[in-house]
Amino acid sequence: MKKLNKRRRNASETETKKLPETLPAVRHSDEPVAKKTKWTNRQRILVFSTRGISHRDRHLMEDIKKLMPHHKPEAKMERSKTLTVVNEVCEMKNCNKAVMFEGRKKMDLYMWLSNVPNGPSVKCLVENIYTMNELKLTGNCLRGSRPLLSFDPSFTEKPHYTLLKELLSQIFGVPNHHPKSQPFFDHVYTFTILDNRIWFRNFQILSEDGALAEVGPRFVLNPVKIFSGSFGGAALWENPLYISPSRYRQQIRLSAKNKYLNRLQQKVHASTLNSAEGYKMTPLDDIFQGDPLEKAQEIQQNVSNDEAGEEKTKVKLKTVKRKKKIIKKKK
Repeated sequence: MKKLNKRRRNASETETKKLPETLPAVRHSDEPVAKKTKWTNRQRILVFSTRGISHRDRHLMEDIKKLMPHHKPEAKMERSKTLTVVNEVCEMKNCNKAVMFEGRKKMDLYMWLSNVPNGPSVKCLVENIYTMNELKLTGNCLRGSRPLLSFDPSFTEKPHYTLLKELLSQIFGVPNHHPKSQPFFDHVYTFTILDNRIWFRNFQILSEDGALAEVGPRFVLNPVKIFSGSFGGAALWENPLYISPSRYRQQIRLSAKNKYLNRLQQKVHASTLNSAEGYKMTPLDDIFQGDPLEKAQEIQQNVSNDEAGEEKTKVKLKTVKRKKKIIKKKK
């Protein structure tokens, strides 16, 4: 009886069990079964910096890390290493995009945006930096929520701006169903082009009618060069209006020097105006004084006297030459 009961139970369990999923008709033996996952956009961004950036630049990097939940951190890179090492670091970290902050003279900040390992990559000068701690803004958004990306219509006018638009959208766009992200939108990233620069702003969505409140941070990207490869390669585009910060500071110093010289010239000019003597008159100013006929006769008389004096000097020279010839013949 016990054996019969066990057989009946096993038969009932097999009936209640669901049938396995039907496998594909043709499949290679080494090919694994494809898993159904919702997280299809596997963008991973490596965010790091080189040594020598200032405290404000470091705070800006931390703010950008907070805005991108799909980033991966990395320690500071030494200055002695070349930029091609970044591709190897991205490969080890399993990242396909990189955002690198490079400091110069502890004053200037450059941002590299690169598609690893094939490129392209963009080098930008970061200007007008305002971090979240500096700004007292009313906006607030949930950490890890997905943003809406708003681009200026002028991004479609020129080819280098379209390339920058695609690169920025892939880097700053949070992938759907990312494990560290939230499943809703509550803020907007705006990228606008003004004065040949890209202005970044972050706004919170207050209501459905379009009311916004700025969250921060703020910064401006001045594109310098676009390279065909990742952190190198041929230059596809170069900004003709770009002036390096060191050259710009040199021009300011030269303009200050010219201001000093102009101030000295103005002092000299003012001293001549305030002096009792003033400007000295030219000797020909008295021509227009008195009767013009009398002046003309005086000038004519002076010219005739001058001509007579010239004739006398010529005669004297001739006589001197004759005497010299006579003396030579006698010798």
